[in-house]
Amino acid sequence: MDQLHLLWEFQKADVEVDKLEASIRRSPVRQQLVKYKELYAEQQNAMKHIESEVATMQDRLEALKDAIRMTNEQVHALHAKMENEEPKSAAEVQQFMNDARRFQNNLTAYEQEVKRIRKDAADRERQQHDVRVRAAKAKGEFDKLKLVYDDEKRSKDGELEALKAAAAEKAKPVEREFMERYREIKRHSVPPLAALNGDQCQGCNMSLPSSVSRKVKAGELVECETCGRLLIIL
Repeated sequence: MDQLHLLWEFQKADVEVDKLEASIRRSPVRQQLVKYKELYAEQQNAMKHIESEVATMQDRLEALKDAIRMTNEQVHALHAKMENEEPKSAAEVQQFMNDARRFQNNLTAYEQEVKRIRKDAADRERQQHDVRVRAAKAKGEFDKLKLVYDDEKRSKDGELEALKAAAAEKAKPVEREFMERYREIKRHSVPPLAALNGDQCQGCNMSLPSSVSRKVKAGELVECETCGRLLIIL
């Protein structure tokens, strides 16, 4: 048996391995498992985002406390100055009034911002609670399904190992050059080998020049110019 036909026999075994692996990946239980895993990860990311926002709020609250303290000190200093120094002109009186109004406006703005941040922090606390509930539910469902999936996978592991062993035996007589070519083509075309029926590639069903058939019959390694599969005449 020539190398191409040995490779064809290997491909048949390799296809069976791929089919079973695909079946395991497409398992409804596994799909659900992936869904709950992604949902749990989303909740973890949401929690980190909320925690980051809360930390920013806490930093801003500390800054506002300092600003309120400093403004109150400025107000007290202004009142003390007004009590201890008689204004010498209407302009000085106006300046005192302007400063007092500015300080009061600053205090009002700071207090409003503190109130808003505290409301936002309360909202974030409720969000954290909801996220924790969703995360716990997703984790619980994941853990239950994981037990089911592990049992399902164990039941197929033996069959998969047997198929892989059979494919490995089929691969032994195939020369390295042919196997490397096979692996390379498999990256973009599955299965990598296609039968040539007359002048038609059975991989993509496209008609090829008659010269292609002659080259394949002569034992040359020829790839389909349309799909890139290695051609073989059975």
